[in-house]
Amino acid sequence: MVGVSVTAVVVVLLLRRGGAWIGPRCGLSWIPKIIKKRVCTTFIEDCFSNGALCQCGGVRETHGSIATGDYFGAAIVSQWDSSQHSSEYPTDAFGQLEFAEAGRRHSHFLRLSCDTTPQMVYTLMTAHWGVPSPNLVVSVVGGEGCEKVKTWVREVLRQGLVRAAQSTGAWIVTGGLREGVSHCVGEAVRDHAAAASSLSQKKVIAVGMAPWGLVHNRQQLINAQGSFPARYYAQNTSRDSCCLDNNYQAFLLVDDGSVGRRGGEMAFRAKMEDYISHQRTGIWGSGSIDVPVLCMLISGDAAMLERVDLSLKKATPWLVLNGSGPAADLICELLDALSAMPMSPPSPPPEAEGSKSPSAELRDRARERVRRHFTAEADLEKLVDRALSIYQNRDLITVFHGEQESPDDFDTVLLKALVRASKRVSSDAREYTEELKLAVAWNRVDIAKSELFNGDIQWQYEDLEDSMTDALINDKPQFVRLFTENGLNILDYLTYRRLEGLYRSLSDSSLAYTLLQRRLTERQGLAGSLPTVPCSLDGASLFKSPMSPISEPWSAKELSLYEMSRLLWDILGDVCLPFYYSLLGLDQSTSTRRALKHMNKLLLEECPYKEQRCLSPWASLFIWAVLQNRSEMAVYFWEMTGESVLSALAGCKMLRELSKLESETETKLSMKVLAQKFENLALDVFSECYQSSERRSFTLLIRKSPVWGGATCLQMATAADARLFFSHDGVQSLLSQIWWGDMERSTKVWKLVLAFFLPPLIYTNLITFREQEEEGKSEEVTHGRNTDSLDGGDATVFSLADIMQTEEDAEEYAALRAKLKGASNPKRPFILLRWREFWFAPVTSFLGNVLMYFLFLSLFAYILLVDFKPPPPHGPSTLEFVLYFWVFTMVCEEIRQTFFVGSNTIYQRMSLYIQDMWNKCDILAISLFALGMCCRMFPWSYEFGRAVFAVDYMVFTLRLIHIFAIHKQLGPKIIIVGNMMKDIFFFLFFLAVWLMAYGVANQALLYSYDPRPNWIFRRVFYRPYLHIFGQIPIHEMDADKLEEGIQCTNNATLIGAGAEPCMSTYANWLVVILLVIYLLVTNILLVNLLIAMFSHTFSKVQEHSDTYWKFQRYKLILEYHSRPCLAPPFIIISHLHLFIKRRIRRIPSVKIKHFVLEIYGRQASKLNMWEAIQKENILSAQNKREREKDSERLKRTSVKVNSVLKQMVKIQDHDRRLRMLETKLEYCSSALSWMVDALSQSNLIKPTRPPPILRDLTPLSPTN
Repeated sequence: MVGVSVTAVVVVLLLRRGGAWIGPRCGLSWIPKIIKKRVCTTFIEDCFSNGALCQCGGVRETHGSIATGDYFGAAIVSQWDSSQHSSEYPTDAFGQLEFAEAGRRHSHFLRLSCDTTPQMVYTLMTAHWGVPSPNLVVSVVGGEGCEKVKTWVREVLRQGLVRAAQSTGAWIVTGGLREGVSHCVGEAVRDHAAAASSLSQKKVIAVGMAPWGLVHNRQQLINAQGSFPARYYAQNTSRDSCCLDNNYQAFLLVDDGSVGRRGGEMAFRAKMEDYISHQRTGIWGSGSIDVPVLCMLISGDAAMLERVDLSLKKATPWLVLNGSGPAADLICELLDALSAMPMSPPSPPPEAEGSKSPSAELRDRARERVRRHFTAEADLEKLVDRALSIYQNRDLITVFHGEQESPDDFDTVLLKALVRASKRVSSDAREYTEELKLAVAWNRVDIAKSELFNGDIQWQYEDLEDSMTDALINDKPQFVRLFTENGLNILDYLTYRRLEGLYRSLSDSSLAYTLLQRRLTERQGLAGSLPTVPCSLDGASLFKSPMSPISEPWSAKELSLYEMSRLLWDILGDVCLPFYYSLLGLDQSTSTRRALKHMNKLLLEECPYKEQRCLSPWASLFIWAVLQNRSEMAVYFWEMTGESVLSALAGCKMLRELSKLESETETKLSMKVLAQKFENLALDVFSECYQSSERRSFTLLIRKSPVWGGATCLQMATAADARLFFSHDGVQSLLSQIWWGDMERSTKVWKLVLAFFLPPLIYTNLITFREQEEEGKSEEVTHGRNTDSLDGGDATVFSLADIMQTEEDAEEYAALRAKLKGASNPKRPFILLRWREFWFAPVTSFLGNVLMYFLFLSLFAYILLVDFKPPPPHGPSTLEFVLYFWVFTMVCEEIRQTFFVGSNTIYQRMSLYIQDMWNKCDILAISLFALGMCCRMFPWSYEFGRAVFAVDYMVFTLRLIHIFAIHKQLGPKIIIVGNMMKDIFFFLFFLAVWLMAYGVANQALLYSYDPRPNWIFRRVFYRPYLHIFGQIPIHEMDADKLEEGIQCTNNATLIGAGAEPCMSTYANWLVVILLVIYLLVTNILLVNLLIAMFSHTFSKVQEHSDTYWKFQRYKLILEYHSRPCLAPPFIIISHLHLFIKRRIRRIPSVKIKHFVLEIYGRQASKLNMWEAIQKENILSAQNKREREKDSERLKRTSVKVNSVLKQMVKIQDHDRRLRMLETKLEYCSSALSWMVDALSQSNLIKPTRPPPILRDLTPLSPTN
């Protein structure tokens, strides 16, 4: 046996040599040496054949040595035994099988001895034949021979068994012959393959185990060298026969030396099932659970009881089809009848079998039912013993009522049978971990809920750890939800080591995996050749599965938190601080090269951070799911994480960035859909928050998040391009309050303009300020912060002065906050306070910039048209120098916005500045102005400088479009114009094609030779362009209308010298035709196409233009919120003031933290709790709407109808039993009456009292 096992291993290694499978004929010489067949070597006369046949079924002539004794010739024997009277020889039938009548792929077959080691056969099937390793083995027994299979059994096999095998990756093991149940299974496999071949990658594996001596035409399979293939002819295909069925993938033809006898394969089949049940699932046994084996009994004869009993004693679960035949019906009746007896002994554990004999009454009932089903059996008591032994292992038996239950739920029945098989004695959760892993592998959370998480089992964290990992990796969010609800603490589960393992489990075809590998390659390239030093290889391994895809040994060459952090930084951009940097000992300002060196050094040493718990486990899992585009799991993690609005916007941002990098169209579309779903979720939650408390919702928008790297909702929504979110009334209300500062939003613009030119008016009642209102709110905040009620609308509210101040220094900002918090600081003087409230409002800054910009354009136009002096020493004029200084202050402001706004690095600030289109416009305008200023200073370039100034004035004027984007009516129209500009580019492309085609052809036909470049350009491009607008010089194109007296020549030398060439009159008719075609295409076709494109763009953008405008309005408000209150050229005063405070007095700037409010401690917790409550309200409302859908109602109605039908079946069964009981009672009553009459008429007994009288019970019955 040891030698066989070693040979099996050697064969497997040889078969996989070089990573490729060896061909069918190569390297198969080992099969006859290891696999044997059996041949009867002793002729034991069969008394029923008059000496012609041996008891093995073979004729006398086939036996090599005819004898009447046993193998040793010591004594006369009367019973043939395979182990004693047959010998093993090298097999002569193996290879591939081709069915003559079926045009399908070949099947594998093997003739083997009944004593062959199952290990060798299993290795041969999986390693050489290429049969996928099973996740489940369903062994179908019974229903052999010519027994007719019932219709409902066929439906169970067709719709239930084969479908369940496909969904679970199971093997179906039957006899493999074209008879009985085996034939039905083959037909079901054929029909399933025909229907699902193009949809399913996982095929149904049907394996036939039949006795070699029972197979018809088996001589066609014999070939000592192997058959590749063996052509097999099956006879009598229209009816049942013992031919091999062509719908099976593999045949194991078990040879026990007999011919024409059934049952010779049962012993090997049982051993094979037992061996497979101890193998691991997955490729090469890499799974975490053993392969479950389930025996399925259909019908069966008396001999089948022994097979069932022996299998049950090995703890193999059985599924019995009630009503399918004698043996199956007997077992079902035993379970039903004997279980109702009060004296029935409890089910003993398998090791204690037979320790307690059944009672006499139990045995009598069993005998009665055995006699009913097997009346012709001689050894009745032996069958009764088998039946009682089967009953004692009833916990391993599951009954399927095929006529009552639907075949569609057959996979559920299979898993329930396997789960119930282990729930026998203990309620310890460790007894069911294998079944739980199986339920996870099959993704059947419904069965896990009903069988494993019904309250009977006390699950611990250790029991759910591995299954949680499998559920996460294999995208099974329902199991993740189930585990977290039943004892798994995510804080204990998710350590940074496990998080790194989850990222290493990404599919190599995913975009996130590719991006992570790029970062890993970058770090490895800097590290060079690193030694593989394990970071922590103690007993606390990452996962317990030995071949788990994320349990690889750790080294500095594996993915780490640094690669994840860099990936998130690339995707989220500068809106967040880098993730995990503080954990890794890095800083945001650390250069990339220094960070890579630090990580390589850290990973080669001990890694203390790996065993730490993840600070935000749900957010980390949410990011992990979003990067893989797992919709359902990402939504569940979003439901569990805090800061719902910000998390949803972050998911939207990541998905939209990934969709830009994704090349697969389908994946890109799914990412965009999921991104829009998260934006809608953020909008729904914020809407609920805004309806609950307007002030708290404002705080929610500008609250700085510690989970998402200090980002706020507004910043994340801007980065995610969440225009729908910005269009919400709550966001716009906050922006409006920020825009107007401490002034009332109803203030008229003319009042602002008047106060702008007459500042003393701000101290009058011309403009209404919210001073009194804010003081009242401050007091409410002071009292509101002392309450713990989540319903208090002011519990975490800050006044708007605290939120939207555009303060210039930290002292004033702190003073205002102290005032709002009820501090005892003295109030600022009224004059200074009102001055700040007016001039520091963004709307005032915007108005000042607009007015001064118009003044700038007026000055620029005046200088360009009237006061543009000659070069020095005669110029420039004084006003021109004022213009130069004005532009210089603009340059200072652009420098401030580029290098001194924001908390990122200089490179990041510059890249962020360049991304804005209007900033590019500013750079172009300033660059042209500098070029024109330099050129106008020199006589030789004076005119060129003037031309540059003229063009630059156009650029400065176009800048007004951005300024007026804040207007409610003009803003949406500007969006529409911007989108129409894209249509013009497509129009110009088509127009350029026709211009080129017509212009070149027209020039070639009119002028045979004209080398002048300027005239070529005019006639090829400029003149055809003017044709579109009706400027057609007929006298220069039509030969009939040529003007006389034109000086021209055809001399090439003169033409080269500059003379006018004469027009060619040849093919002049073609010039007219081309002109007609050109005008038809350009004036009618292309122009109308442009109009249609404009109309389509207008209709498409018009309905969303308001949304786009509100989004751009935020950017404009943010820009003027950060600007100094003075406009150019007076802005230089603000710049000097800022320089003194920041560089000399070293006062920290608050201006870089736009729209940011930091909340800590109790206030942050209460705000998070309030947001979570609003999210729960939204989810509850969504679930309610989902339940009220017609489809869900139909599902619930269907479930109720099925439940009612099952109850009706039970009621009918109870009614049948009651009728039988009434019949028996009537019989007993009649018998007793007869006995009473007989005794009353005899003299044997003398009555001492009169007979009882039957009372009338009619009055007790209900009356109509």
